[in-house]
Amino acid sequence: MAFPPRPPRGAFNPRFKKEQQQEHRTNHMIKVPEVRLVGENIEPGIYSTADAAKIAKEQELDLVEISPGANPPVCKIIDYNKFLYEEKKKKKEQKAKSKTSEVKEIRFTPNTDDHDFEFKVKHAEKFLQDGNKVKAHVQFKGRAIMFKERGELLLLKFADSLKDVGALEGLPKMEGKRMLVMFAPRAAQKKKSGSELGKLHKEEKPAPVAEAPAPENNNQ
Repeated sequence: MAFPPRPPRGAFNPRFKKEQQQEHRTNHMIKVPEVRLVGENIEPGIYSTADAAKIAKEQELDLVEISPGANPPVCKIIDYNKFLYEEKKKKKEQKAKSKTSEVKEIRFTPNTDDHDFEFKVKHAEKFLQDGNKVKAHVQFKGRAIMFKERGELLLLKFADSLKDVGALEGLPKMEGKRMLVMFAPRAAQKKKSGSELGKLHKEEKPAPVAEAPAPENNNQ
């Protein structure tokens, strides 16, 4: 049987590069004379590396070095591709659980119109529902600093628009030439419309008050 020609020294070898990038040594990459086998479908103990590789081959699996620092190194006979997939899945789940919230910024001016205001409210709602904090600020330029009250009213109106999805962390405060507030996400509460509230008040009637019995007249 003819074997393919050996690549010349220094030539690119995809297999070698892939092996270098592997997190674990597997199969022929394990060069120690003996290993400690653990796992399922195997009698735990110390085996020669050749015998361990033979067992893995018979089971159509891989010999994977999982603790190279042990003496001798600890190996498992597993499907390495499946093992990598499960490890990647675990890391992804852990990353999702430990995801830290970001701070998203919303910028206003004292003259922000109603259309732009509503547009920014929708953006802030989305940020808060995604678990992020929102920092809103009004930027004052030049003589606009004279209208600080207008900026404060704008931020309080913004806070009222977000009250179902964001908790205000403090009153508006000045930092240099801008006034800002911070919102933290919270579970949205179902808001009843004015008609529903009116209907509720209309249906609610005070409970009748029981009259106390008249005192008995014992003077006969």
